[in-house]
Amino acid sequence: MDISVINNDAFRMINNLGKEFQFINFPMIIIAEYTVIFLAIFVILNWFTKKQENKIMVICASVAFILAEIIGKLAGLMHFNHQPFAVLSNTNQLIEKAIDNSFPSDHTILFFSFCMSFWLFKKGRRFLWILTAMLVGVSRIWVGVHYPLDVLVGAFIGIVSAVLVYLTVPRLTLITTFITKYESLEKIITSKFHKV
Repeated sequence: MDISVINNDAFRMINNLGKEFQFINFPMIIIAEYTVIFLAIFVILNWFTKKQENKIMVICASVAFILAEIIGKLAGLMHFNHQPFAVLSNTNQLIEKAIDNSFPSDHTILFFSFCMSFWLFKKGRRFLWILTAMLVGVSRIWVGVHYPLDVLVGAFIGIVSAVLVYLTVPRLTLITTFITKYESLEKIITSKFHKV
C-alpha cells in the first residue's frame, strides 16, 4: 500500500477523534500550543540550580535541538508536504497555522530533543518526559496541523540527536570549563547584586 495513503488514513483516524470527543479538543489545543512554555520554564529553572549536572543536561538538550533542527531542515528539502488542513477536506483544524512545509514537525523535534535528553539525564520518573513528547506529537495531529509521518520523523530525528549529543558532549572538557567560568561569573554578579 502507498505510504501516503497510510499517512492520510492514520491522520484521519486521529484527527476525527476531535469531532467525536469534542471535550478533549481544548486540552489538546493547550498541549499543542502552550506546553512549550512549561518546557522553557523547566529549562530555565534547571539552569539556575546549583547542580552542575543540570547545566550539562540543559546544554546537551539545547545542542541536541540545534542538531535535530538542522537535520529536520535537510529532511524538509528532500520531502515536501503542506499541512493536512491545507490539502484534505473536512479536517478538524483547531489552531491557526501558516501554510508551509509541515515535514517534519518542528514541535515534535523540539520536544523529543529536550525530553529525550531529560530522560537520559534524569533517573526518577523518566517516562513522564517521553510521555510529554508523545502527547505533543499526537496533539499536533489532533489539531490538524501535522500528519503522523511528520511527527514520527520529527520524533526519530529528536531522539537520535539527543542520544548522539548525550554520548559525546558531556565528555568535552570545553563544557565543564564553560560551566565553571559561568558559575564564577554568576557568583560575582550575585555578590555585587546583594551589596546594592
